[in-house]
Amino acid sequence: MKAHVLLLVLSVLPTVVYIPYSVSVVLHAALTVYVGSWRSIKAEPPQESMTHKDAMKFPIVGSCVLFGLFLCFRYLPKWLVNLLLSGYITLLGAFAINAVALPFVNQLFSKATQKKVLKLPSIPAIPFVSKEPTPLELTVPELLLCFPSLALGVWYAYTKNWLANNALGLAFSLLGIESVSLGSFKTAAILLSGLFVYDIFWVFCTPVMVSVAKNFEAPIKLLFPRESLRAMRAAAAAGATAKPNFAMLGLGDIVIPGLFVALMLRYDAETNFKSNYFQSVFWGYVGGLGTTIFVMNYFKAAQPALLYIVPAVLLTVAAHAALRGEFGQVWHFQEDHVVQQEAADAAAAAGKEGEDKKEL
Repeated sequence: MKAHVLLLVLSVLPTVVYIPYSVSVVLHAALTVYVGSWRSIKAEPPQESMTHKDAMKFPIVGSCVLFGLFLCFRYLPKWLVNLLLSGYITLLGAFAINAVALPFVNQLFSKATQKKVLKLPSIPAIPFVSKEPTPLELTVPELLLCFPSLALGVWYAYTKNWLANNALGLAFSLLGIESVSLGSFKTAAILLSGLFVYDIFWVFCTPVMVSVAKNFEAPIKLLFPRESLRAMRAAAAAGATAKPNFAMLGLGDIVIPGLFVALMLRYDAETNFKSNYFQSVFWGYVGGLGTTIFVMNYFKAAQPALLYIVPAVLLTVAAHAALRGEFGQVWHFQEDHVVQQEAADAAAAAGKEGEDKKEL
């Protein structure tokens, strides 16, 4: 709870006092990863789990999506692309705000009220999205949270305010780190290595990544004022026509490493915290992101954050494990739900093979 409050205070603090954007970037990202990782510690397994194949395909699929967006912005009206995509993402962000705040709002209601489900009118079928109407069922706390969540989404949609953008972006990040599991250390290594190459290629070898980031007006990145809000207001009052200058950090540079940090925290939890890999990988992430900011400011050019973050998080865990003589144990680590799924798949495959033999 304290970490959530601290993240909230940090998010609104720039409206009161100027914080150098370099400091603000690192603090926001580090605290988001920290909070999201601890939120992932719960009785039930994460809602989504990634396999080796998923990890291998992720950079390829991501590249196709990124290049597709680049082509859309190049050959279609920018306002149209942003209207269609940012509206959809903003709606998803409102649901993310709802999910992130729900554990705290639930505490205000009795167990019976928390479980009471209200059936609302179904969402009609949407061409190319859903073939049939989608039933809409909400608990009482979820329904109450819908109003402020949607209000925040509408605020962003109409104003593109950077505070609203960051609120939605932080909700996406927390929910992603909390809800998705990499499943095993090997899967994490495959994913991070693939995205290491992906980030370098699209930032250093092409203008695609930077172009999409600048043109895409949606809460897929966090924005940080490069100057004080007082200076921005003074410039606006003086008739300045230039847009306020913001530094930005893509949500992928928070969520992707955050998934690995959360995985190592759950590893520590499974060993009753006899190990402390979470501390190593967390500070590795902070160091990698800090290096990114330093290099970016030194060369005055955009940098692929994963170029510095991926080696930092992987090497800190590898070095820690080697010093403890646990490298093999960490390398072969799989979460319980992954082991159970693999056993179930093996049993199903064996059963199918047995049926095929009987038919023969």
